[in-house]
Amino acid sequence: MQGYRITTRVEEMDLDAIHAFITRSYWASGIPRETLVRAIANSLNFGVLGGGGEQVGFARMVTDRATFAYLADVYILEAHRGRGLSKWLMSTILEHPDLQGLRRMLLGTRDAHGLYRQFGFTALGNPEVFMQRWQPDVYAGSGQG
Repeated sequence: MQGYRITTRVEEMDLDAIHAFITRSYWASGIPRETLVRAIANSLNFGVLGGGGEQVGFARMVTDRATFAYLADVYILEAHRGRGLSKWLMSTILEHPDLQGLRRMLLGTRDAHGLYRQFGFTALGNPEVFMQRWQPDVYAGSGQG
């Protein structure tokens, strides 16, 4: 995509910019920076960088690189939306060599079902076999961030 590039090299990513976006997201509001940095260190990361190297998007896969992956923290900055970057990001993620042959990929979204459907994601066919331990306020009052 002209004027942009995607990297998996964390050292090229702006962790402060990523944290600034993620901490105000609906899915990880208030996440402490240290927690996000640890999550990134233990994930396969994809940074979308603008022509000047600025962080304009991000996604990460939590994966064992053999059987399972969970897509998390996907975003494109508002000023860069409408240019096909999220589709390009998703294609790049799904084509990554470490994510081939996985039995299952999951994600959670409140508002981007249409995007993910284009890449083969569907609602859970058998949600009765999935369970979760949900702690929505885990970041509240952490004193970090």
